[in-house]
Amino acid sequence: MKVTAAVLRELNQPLSIEELELSEPKTNEVLVKIEAFGICHSDYHVVTGLAKQELPVVLGHEGAGTVIEIGEGVTDVKIGQNVLLNWFPYCKQCPQCAAGNTNHCKTYMKMLGQGKMLDGTTRLTDSEDNPVLQLSGLACWATHVVVPDIVCTKMPQGTPPEIASLIGCAVTTGVGAVLNQASVHEDSSVVVYGAGGVGLSIIMGCVLAGAKKIIAVDQTEAKETIARSMGATDFLTAGSNTVEL
Repeated sequence: MKVTAAVLRELNQPLSIEELELSEPKTNEVLVKIEAFGICHSDYHVVTGLAKQELPVVLGHEGAGTVIEIGEGVTDVKIGQNVLLNWFPYCKQCPQCAAGNTNHCKTYMKMLGQGKMLDGTTRLTDSEDNPVLQLSGLACWATHVVVPDIVCTKMPQGTPPEIASLIGCAVTTGVGAVLNQASVHEDSSVVVYGAGGVGLSIIMGCVLAGAKKIIAVDQTEAKETIARSMGATDFLTAGSNTVEL
């Protein structure tokens, strides 16, 4: 089928909006109609070359949509299911998963780094039949994607896709950092540098953990309103000379 996608062909150059050919889902793969996606700084790292991603590639690793076709062997998700796309699932079978280190899953680490499916190919080709890679094996900046069924996290029907898409990266990164790495506990005092998608999610995680003082710091004064609405108790403008708490 024909899909429209944002393709990065050269580093530090504007993306090109192209019509690509998307092949049908293979075994244990699904076709998802993308209804919302996020713009993450990690996508920008691809544009600048910091991520060292092979090109050309369709960007986007946090997205949500509806399953509209399933391949052979798919049993966990059904056609019509609302899903968010998880850019780093785990196989439960490799040595790292068996040891409980699912965040170091060797099976999906390869897909994450190469921008290809597990069989080493991509489901996208351009007008000259050249392969186009899928960032993190997803390519959410497209109208439709074919992905492994395991990356699909089922969402309750009616979940706004713009919310589900952010859960796929920004929210899990921020809240997970609070609960699993920083180990913020009740009555903690926390400083959060940056009130973007991840920073705001960190603030929400701190609220969940019961932090007493949550100080948000950002270069943009306009971020204060949203930071406080997420639970920040105080706000500082980066670079200011005076601090009043």
